[in-house]
Amino acid sequence: MSSRRVYFNGEFVAEEEARISIFDSALMYGDMVFEMTRSFGQKPYRLREHLDRLYASIDYAEIDLEMSIDDMEEATYATIERNREALGDYDFQIMHDVTRGALGLYAELVPEGDSPIVTINVIPLVRHIGGLADKYESGAHFIIPQQQSVPARYIDPKVKSRSRIFYKRADLQVSRMEEGAMALLTDERGFVTEGTGNNFFMVKDGQILTPHPHDILRGVSRGACMELAEKLGRPVVEADLEPYDVRGADEAWFTSTSICMVPITRFDFRPVGDGRPGPVFREILDAWSADVGVDIAGQAREYAGLAGTWTP
Repeated sequence: MSSRRVYFNGEFVAEEEARISIFDSALMYGDMVFEMTRSFGQKPYRLREHLDRLYASIDYAEIDLEMSIDDMEEATYATIERNREALGDYDFQIMHDVTRGALGLYAELVPEGDSPIVTINVIPLVRHIGGLADKYESGAHFIIPQQQSVPARYIDPKVKSRSRIFYKRADLQVSRMEEGAMALLTDERGFVTEGTGNNFFMVKDGQILTPHPHDILRGVSRGACMELAEKLGRPVVEADLEPYDVRGADEAWFTSTSICMVPITRFDFRPVGDGRPGPVFREILDAWSADVGVDIAGQAREYAGLAGTWTP
C-alpha cells in the first residue's frame, strides 16, 4: 500500500483514500481541468508555466475557484515535501485536478457540496518513462486516424480538460491498425494538429516545422523545445502541415511532459527519413538534457530496468 499523501482541498489524505463523488461534475460531464508537471533532479520543471495554463483553463471553464495561483503553487511544494520520503530518489509527476464540484441536484449527497475540489498528487515516473525507454532509439509510429481534432469554435483544445473522448477514440482506431502505434490528429481541413497528449514537430531540408497553435494544446514542453531550438540557431516555423508534408519529412518527433521528446521514425506504415532518430532531434535532446542536468534518455533506460518490479 502506498504511503503517499494527496492534497485534497487543503488537507492531506492517503492516496488510496482520495476519492471524488460519483455525483461530481467531473464524472457527470467530464467537467474538470488539470495539469501534469514533472521534476528533474526532484525539482519541478516549469511549474509556474503549468499553473498559468491551469488557471487559464479554470477561467475558460468558469470554475469559481477562490484559491489563488500563488496559494496553488505553495500547496504544490507542500505536497512534494509531505511526500519526500515516499518518493525516494525518483523524479516524479505532479498532477493538479480541479473540478467544479457536485451538480446542484446532488450537492447534499457530497461532503464538499457544490464547491470546487482541488487535488494535487505526486507519483514517481518509473513506469511513465521507463515504458517508453526503447522509443528514444527505435522511435514511434504515428498513424492518421479517422477521428479528427475538435475545432476550437466548439471546445478550445488550448484548455487542458478531462473532456477528451476524441483522444481515446483516435487511440483505439490506430491501435486496431498496429499495436503500439500512436495517433496524429488532423483538423477538418486536413491539416495536422497534434497527437493525443503530445505536440508534433518535423524537419524538412534543415528547417523545423510545427503546426500552428490554433487547434492544439499549446504544450509547455512544446514551448521548451522551441526555445532550445532557437538557442541552437534552429528557429521553429509554425505552419499548416498536411500528411503529404509528413510523408516527405527528413525527421520528426513529438514532445510531452513526462518524456520531453521522442523521435517518430514511421508514419502511416512508412519510414520517416531513413527510419532512425535524426541529427536535429538528437541535438535538441542533448541540449534539453544539459539544460535540466539529467540524461533524459538515460534516465528512461534506468527506469525501464525497474519498471517490471516497481510497485506504484
